[in-house]
Amino acid sequence: MSSDSPEARPPVVTPVRVVIALCLFAPFVAMLWVGSYAKVDPAFIGIPFFYWYQMLWVLISTALTMTAYQLWKRDQRARRGGAK
Repeated sequence: MSSDSPEARPPVVTPVRVVIALCLFAPFVAMLWVGSYAKVDPAFIGIPFFYWYQMLWVLISTALTMTAYQLWKRDQRARRGGAK
């Protein structure tokens, strides 16, 4: 390895990165576990549970992805020593 190349740091598992992973993984688990929402009741304003549950996860997934992105940006700034 030449002295001109920046030293590569190995990936580090931190609590923040675990939270980021959970934020990104939760929607997949929720949608792949079809047995938990494959039913009609309880209906919400006439919409069967199956449909409104999936639509709710669209909003939840958006919020979780935005949270993960903000945490990632903060983690990257911290790793670079606070440089913006």
